[in-house]
Amino acid sequence: MSLKKTIAVGAGTSLAFILAACATDADSNSASDDQKMSATNYITAFGTEPQNALIPADTSETGGGRIVELIYSGLLYYDAAGETHNDMAKSIELEGDKTYVVTLKDDISYADGTPVTAQDFVDTWSYSVENSLRNAFFFEPIKGFEEGKPLEGLTVVDEKTFKIELNQPESDFPSRLGYSAFYPLPAVAFDDIEAFGESPAGNGPYKLAEWNHNQDALLVPNENYDGPRKALNDGIKFVFYASQDAAYADLLSGNLDILDAIPDTAFASFESELGERAVNQPAAIFQSVTIPYSLEHFTGEEGVLRREAISLSINREEVTKAIFDGTRTPATDYSSPVIPGHSDSLKGSEVLEYNPEKAKELWAKADEIAPYEGEFTIAYNSDGGHQAWVDAVANQIKNTLGIQAVGSPYPDFKSLRDDVTSGNVTGAYRTGWQADYPSLANFLVPLYATGASSNDGGYSNPEFDALLTLGNGADTVEDGRSYFLEAQEVLLQDLPVLPLWYSNVTAGYSEEVTDVAFGWNSQPVYYMVKKA
Repeated sequence: MSLKKTIAVGAGTSLAFILAACATDADSNSASDDQKMSATNYITAFGTEPQNALIPADTSETGGGRIVELIYSGLLYYDAAGETHNDMAKSIELEGDKTYVVTLKDDISYADGTPVTAQDFVDTWSYSVENSLRNAFFFEPIKGFEEGKPLEGLTVVDEKTFKIELNQPESDFPSRLGYSAFYPLPAVAFDDIEAFGESPAGNGPYKLAEWNHNQDALLVPNENYDGPRKALNDGIKFVFYASQDAAYADLLSGNLDILDAIPDTAFASFESELGERAVNQPAAIFQSVTIPYSLEHFTGEEGVLRREAISLSINREEVTKAIFDGTRTPATDYSSPVIPGHSDSLKGSEVLEYNPEKAKELWAKADEIAPYEGEFTIAYNSDGGHQAWVDAVANQIKNTLGIQAVGSPYPDFKSLRDDVTSGNVTGAYRTGWQADYPSLANFLVPLYATGASSNDGGYSNPEFDALLTLGNGADTVEDGRSYFLEAQEVLLQDLPVLPLWYSNVTAGYSEEVTDVAFGWNSQPVYYMVKKA
């Protein structure tokens, strides 16, 4: 997402965090004057303006997400390979078949020195559900989950211990606890959540020093963090660019240290221009086009025919070769090849293959139900390097089906996401998903389960939901995968979104930095980067 979140740029997806200020002590988590003056030692990195305040459970896009993941910490964290390790947690142990006992480490605190307690986790999670924050759906497995109400399944044992009781056994539940929705907030945050989100005192390896809206955000090391992700640099300055081309130009000129989204205009040249500083590796990123169920002509039997016709009109092989120059792979499912359990032979996956003759046939059948009128539009954010592929896909649809199909640009990712989440997009729109944790379920549950947090298109199918329940409740993670594969076969019939391709992380870094690594989810491992 991606969310997270949904993804801001061509590489991925998905979170929206906005920074809020602590009303009781506005200066407690700010950088010192000395820290702000030593700007030459900061790592400069590509970023985008967060959609919302920097509240973990209310962030579902990458602009805010990359900041939230550095200024907060959860019970666990994911390393570059996607493996889980303890962060705030000392231990997470199963008691019975559906209750987990969580014990926190000693001497953990927020950036303002306030201790992190078991009560913080319980209060934050319950607040997220009671107030229907964007990622509240991630707490659905916990007993008593109902948006607008506190979570019944959470119990504080003592200052460092709490219990999580689930509705049913879920084999992969502990692995989800490294996702940002599960990060804690201090008690002071709930006095004024919006203000706190503008200048938060988190418990992560960094703290927010400055946030100049629509320009940049500066993070500096949090001296109160003593966990496994301790910062090895003097800070990260995220620069919010209006275009990836401008960011790439700055990278080449030495004015930007890390770019995790090479523009399509440089796909053919960036590896030769950057040499060993170029990165092109698989990542857990899925790209698609969403056709809302509220859109006229795309519901019922007519809608099924039209969705399949449009999918068959898209020549994914041609687009990935001509525009992406080998940095994308045509999709065969709704997940990613780097995720355990991925399949390229699902029943119904032929709907993702180019077949113009069948597309015309299906479109004609749909016209017999109700003639199609008007344009088919695909909205996209102009700051994400999407125009070329959107124009290409629109032309393929236009040439195959004989209808008007065009791209509909938004100036930036935030503007697009604001209209998507408010239901104001009047056509189809580009979507993407950057995995929150390495699991097939993460590519399905948040995006397509009835009422899920990132189910922007309004999809709902009881058969699909039932298969998710079976997969989540399987005895082992491996046993659950068969249900998730079957659930994807339902999606291939309904096509709530049209799978397009999987993205590699295409990135680069300057000669001024070392120890640059990109993780399983395409994000740089910021805290490990050092100045040369």
